[in-house]
Amino acid sequence: MENRIRVRFAPSPTGPLHIGGVRTALYNYLFAQKLGGDFILRIEDTDQARFVPGAEEYIIESLAWCGIKFSEGVHVGGPYAPYRQSERKNIYRQYADQLIENGHAYYAFDTSEELEAKRKEYDSKKQTFQYCPANRDTMKNSLSMTDAEVKQKIESGEHYVIRIKIPDHTTVIVNDLIRGKVIVDSSMLDDKVLFKSDGLPTYHLANVVDDYLMKISHVIRGEEWLPSAPLHVLLYRFLGWENEMPFFAHVPLLLKPDGNGKLSKRDGDKLGFPVFPLRWTDPKTKDVSSGYRESGYFPEAMVNIIALLGWNPGTEQELFSMEELIQAFSLERVGKSGSKFDPEKAKWFNHQYLLKKSDEEIANLFSVIVKEKGIQAGHDQLVKISHLAKERIHFVSELWAQTSFFFEAPKTFDEKAVKDKWKETSSQLVAEAKDVIIGAADFAAAPLKTTVSNFIQEKKYSMGLVMNALRIAIVGASLGPDLFEIISLIGKEETIRRIDFALANIRK
Repeated sequence: MENRIRVRFAPSPTGPLHIGGVRTALYNYLFAQKLGGDFILRIEDTDQARFVPGAEEYIIESLAWCGIKFSEGVHVGGPYAPYRQSERKNIYRQYADQLIENGHAYYAFDTSEELEAKRKEYDSKKQTFQYCPANRDTMKNSLSMTDAEVKQKIESGEHYVIRIKIPDHTTVIVNDLIRGKVIVDSSMLDDKVLFKSDGLPTYHLANVVDDYLMKISHVIRGEEWLPSAPLHVLLYRFLGWENEMPFFAHVPLLLKPDGNGKLSKRDGDKLGFPVFPLRWTDPKTKDVSSGYRESGYFPEAMVNIIALLGWNPGTEQELFSMEELIQAFSLERVGKSGSKFDPEKAKWFNHQYLLKKSDEEIANLFSVIVKEKGIQAGHDQLVKISHLAKERIHFVSELWAQTSFFFEAPKTFDEKAVKDKWKETSSQLVAEAKDVIIGAADFAAAPLKTTVSNFIQEKKYSMGLVMNALRIAIVGASLGPDLFEIISLIGKEETIRRIDFALANIRK
C-alpha cells in the first residue's frame, strides 16, 4: 500500500467552481480511476476573509452532477478526516514552529500599513517590493531583532506572521510530469507568509502539510500554481519530507475563445456562454450567473468537452464515455500550452449526446416544457415529435421553437417566407392540394406523400412551389421536419383547418 496512488482536488470555497476547476478535478479522477487509486476532496478554507457561504455545497453538487466521484472527502469522510482545513487548524502550528526552530522560518511584525508604505517607496523608484533575502534584514522581524525583543513582542500580544526564510541563490528544481524539469533560482522567490496573525496557515503551508499527512502521491493542479511549486519543494525539504514529496503535474490554462488570456470567473456570461457548471446566485449581490446544467447541457457532454481541453487521446476519437476516458487518459498526453474554449464546439458535443439519447428520454424532458406552456400532449405524440426534431437542435430547450406548430396552429405567417415562397398561384395550388388531402385514404406520412406527389406530377406543377406554400400554410414558416410527418401527426381535420385559415389570411 506504500506506493498507492492518492490524488486530491482542493478548491477554496470563495465562489462558484469554474469549469477549469472541474477539468482539474476530472483529470485527478481519471488518473486515480485508471490506476486504481484514491481521490480526495479537500476544502481549503483557511482564507476566511474570502469565504463565501454556499460555495462548498456548490462545489460538491457540481462535481456530483458531472459524475466525478470521491473515495474520501468532506462529504464522504475517510481515514484522514477532517478534510476541511478550518477544522484542522490545530495541526499546522507545530510545523510552523518546527521551521522556526530549524532556521527555515521567522517571525515578522511588520504592520499592513508599514508594508504598504514599503510598496509605495519601491513604486516611486519604479521597483517591485517583495519581502526577500535582499531586504528582510531591514524589516521588523526576528532576523533583525534580539531574542529578547522578539520574546517581549510575542508575550505582549503584538500581531505577527511567520514567513519562510528563502535561501539566497539556491537552485530549486521542480520535476513536473507535464512540463519536465523546471529550474528556478531562489532569488526569484519571496519570503511568503506561512502562518497568519489570525492563527490560520496560508495555502502554502497548509496544502504541503495536508498533502504529506494524507499521503498524496501526485499533485495535479492548474498551471497558475506552477510559480508556487518551488516554494512547496523547499517546504518539503525544510520539513524533512523531501523523499515523500508527491509528483507534480501542472495542467495548462483554459483560454478565452480568441486565445487572448485565461478564461476567468469574471467572464461568466460576458462572452455569451457559461463558465460555471451550475447556475450561481451571489449571496451578497444576488447576481445570477448561468450554468451548463441550466443551459441545457448534458453532464456527459460537459465532461467530454473539458476532457479534451488540454488532453489529446492521440486518435481521431472525439466522443468518450466516462469509462472510455478513464481507460484512455494519461498525463503524458496532457499538453503544455493553453486550450481555447470553443462555445460552438461545446454545442456540437451536446448535440451528439442528444442524438445518443432515446426518443423516449428526450420526450420525457420535453414534456416538462410542454406542460409549462399549458398544453396537454400524449407521450407517444411527444416521442414522435422528438424523433422528428432532434437532428435540428443542440438542446432540449430548443425543441419548442422547432416544434410549437405541432401543438398550436399558426395565427400569423413569417413575412420573409411569404414574400419569398408564396407566389400569385400559390392559393390556387394549395386549394387543389387540400382536396387531394381530404380524399386521401391513408393518412400515414409515406402514403400521403406519395398521393400528393403524384397529384403534383400529374398536373405538371412545380414540386417546390406547391410544397413550400403548403408548408407555410401548415407551419406558418419555412421550417420543420418532413411536411407529411407533420400533417400525419396533427391529423386530417387540423390540417384542413390550417389550410383554410392560410387561404383566408395570406395576402400577397
